[in-house]
Amino acid sequence: MVTLLLIVIYLAFISLGLPDSLLGSAWPAMHMELGVSSSSAGIVTMVIAGCTIISSLVSDRLIHKFGTSIVTLVSVGITAFALMGFGFSSEYWMLIILAIPLGLGAGSVDAALNNYVAIHFNAKHMNWLHCCWGLGATLGPIIVSSYLAQPGGWHTGYKVISVIQLGLTIILLLSLPIWKKVHPNVDIKTENTKEISSTKNVFRMSGVKLTLFVLFFYCAAEMTAGLWGSTYLVTVRGFAVDMGARAISFYYGGITAGRMIAGFLSVKMSNKSLVRLGQGVSLLGSILVLLPLGNILPVVGLLLVGLGFAPIYPAMIHETPKRFGVSNSQKIIGYQMASAYIGITFMPMLLGQVSRFTGIIIFPPVLIGFILCMVVTSEGVLRIINSSM
Repeated sequence: MVTLLLIVIYLAFISLGLPDSLLGSAWPAMHMELGVSSSSAGIVTMVIAGCTIISSLVSDRLIHKFGTSIVTLVSVGITAFALMGFGFSSEYWMLIILAIPLGLGAGSVDAALNNYVAIHFNAKHMNWLHCCWGLGATLGPIIVSSYLAQPGGWHTGYKVISVIQLGLTIILLLSLPIWKKVHPNVDIKTENTKEISSTKNVFRMSGVKLTLFVLFFYCAAEMTAGLWGSTYLVTVRGFAVDMGARAISFYYGGITAGRMIAGFLSVKMSNKSLVRLGQGVSLLGSILVLLPLGNILPVVGLLLVGLGFAPIYPAMIHETPKRFGVSNSQKIIGYQMASAYIGITFMPMLLGQVSRFTGIIIFPPVLIGFILCMVVTSEGVLRIINSSM
């Protein structure tokens, strides 16, 4: 039963990943058809992430009231509805409206499943869970790019992915009895013995606030690469639109493969070591994207960025119950999700607005800057945690 439940959770994270990479890979074609500037993608992303922030902040209450299984089911269903709406959209304002349910559907399920796995399963399952997210995020650009040159274009791509989401919703509905029967044992040893339940006191715990900045800069970097990487390759490096979309699949493919590998590495390596390794690889990849040395190098660079990013988010989330206590983890992970999506909301949008004046050529140095900020804040958290133990 536990194995079957894990499979269902993995499928739920595939559904989370499918929509995340669609806009960035399809946008070069979408903005031309809709008659808006390339920078307008940042507004849609801001609305999606803003609504995700709201649902993340209230996730603790929703999960306690309805349970992880119901929250997951409803959230995936809402996402399927929103994606189908994207597929039928013919005006830019329609995307803005549909971005609201798309964002609301993501936040609660993200926080719920992350906390559930962080508490009940070991680090390899957390990495493989996010590997499934990467699988969905990798399949998204592949599916969309295969329809860009056909009648219906990106509209058909969105509709196909919506149907996939609907299928996953049905699987989640059928799995509800399993959630009631399976009660995995807690598989962690809490290092932090101070258990605090109130929001005010949670923020007073050493390292909590700085941890939010790590997730902020990580997701700012991850979303910036996914949203603007294709536009950079098409506009600056001269890639064809469909090739630019497929190049982003290498980036998300790197995240997917990296998390599969990280799951095995986590048996021998600590979360701290995995985070540092990932940061080094992603920094190397972003430098390769910056170097103006042919068209293969930036694709390899994006692949390395994805590989490097792979273990960072799962490792940070998996450490939360250990560092801050099991009773605090759902609330703190909800705040971490909110902070992550604040980075997603504002930083790619800010890059898009600035690029109206500078051009998207600023994409590689901005990406490098986000990664460096993540490294600094991550090391700061480790110092705080070590000094408080």
